[in-house]
Amino acid sequence: MTAISYPEEGSAELSLQRRRLVYSGVAGTAIEFYDFFLYGFMAPQVFDKLFFPKLDPLVATLTVLATYGIGYGARPIGGILFGHFGDRIGRKPVLFVTLALMGVSSTLIGLLPTYGQIGIAAPIVLIILRCLQGIALGGESTGAPVLAMESAPFGKRGGMAGLIQIGGALGSLMASGAGSLATRLPPEQFLDWGWRIPFIISFLLVGVGLYVRSRVSESPVFKRAIAAEPPEKVPVAALFRRAKKPLAIVLFVALAESAMVNFFSVWGTYYGIAYAHVDRGTMLSGILIGSCFGLVTNPGFGRLTDFVGRRTILILGFIAAALWVAFAFFPLIATGDPLLVIIAMAVPAGITQPMIFAVEASFYAECFDEARLRFSGAALGRQLGNAIGGGTMPVVATALLAGTGTITAPIVYYAAISLISVIAVLWAPETNRKTI
Repeated sequence: MTAISYPEEGSAELSLQRRRLVYSGVAGTAIEFYDFFLYGFMAPQVFDKLFFPKLDPLVATLTVLATYGIGYGARPIGGILFGHFGDRIGRKPVLFVTLALMGVSSTLIGLLPTYGQIGIAAPIVLIILRCLQGIALGGESTGAPVLAMESAPFGKRGGMAGLIQIGGALGSLMASGAGSLATRLPPEQFLDWGWRIPFIISFLLVGVGLYVRSRVSESPVFKRAIAAEPPEKVPVAALFRRAKKPLAIVLFVALAESAMVNFFSVWGTYYGIAYAHVDRGTMLSGILIGSCFGLVTNPGFGRLTDFVGRRTILILGFIAAALWVAFAFFPLIATGDPLLVIIAMAVPAGITQPMIFAVEASFYAECFDEARLRFSGAALGRQLGNAIGGGTMPVVATALLAGTGTITAPIVYYAAISLISVIAVLWAPETNRKTI
């Protein structure tokens, strides 16, 4: 067996490696989430008119939201695919591919001809590109936190993985900011070419991200694991033999994790514009302000879990989000007052979402004992949960609102998903002091 040398704890070399890891994780995650959420922010404002103009307005809206959900439906494919190679050849090379794939897909969306130019081929290609975005994020959104968590010192895994999640807030900040600036154009210019610019910018962002990521070292935990024992030939198959419980826990916790961001940021934006007649820019400004807070609250909540435990913060986050939905979110939006609308959108983005995202970055990976299965397990469980809970949320909430004529039905649906995730957290063991 070949001996592998590692930098000593406390050495300047190890500190440099960890700093590079944080920078690359934040940059890569920010770019991935920028591209993925940009679609959600722009789709209800643009794509029904440009890619589904022949449909009834409500049907067109549901179709657009369904194409958004398709990206979530594709994420388990990315979880399986990139999890497989991440557990066989390493975390670092996989994260190169996911970043490049997301950037190319988003750039092509910005260059895509409309229905009026190429007919039915336009929505078909749009759906294909959305699937590729989902596949890319299925690997990135798990791989970057896994690499960070496995490279962190004992007792600081939550804080380091939480730092990576700054990228999610930064990506949402960039997407909402770019969307807000684009919508300030005259309506005809926005629909003609303005909406394309935020997507095309992805090409430049990905180049920066790939350069930063090239300077990162592979996970020392993974290298030790495959030095001791060869990788599994089919990691996902081994999961179902040896890690069914942690896989189920991650899946059910991830239901409300993704439902939260889609309910507040994506469907909330649609509801405010379509039903409360709030200006687009006001809705996106609320997300933008909340995301600014997320730059601080993500690492803060992540580090807090190193002391009080992952489960405590997760449960508090799910409960706080459900209470905000039930008693504050929609009444504030209904006022139409710009300040109150901004508060309605900013609180989830700045507080409740970071309470979940900062924690799941370490919690999902820590649920799996074997490093040779960790990427596959965290990716498959999370992406299945995201697809079921988050991918369907905008469509289901819209259908419930249209069918019942009352906001109560979507609220109850959201609360039910949150309850399932709380039960799953209670089923899980505490992981913050676990040896990996």
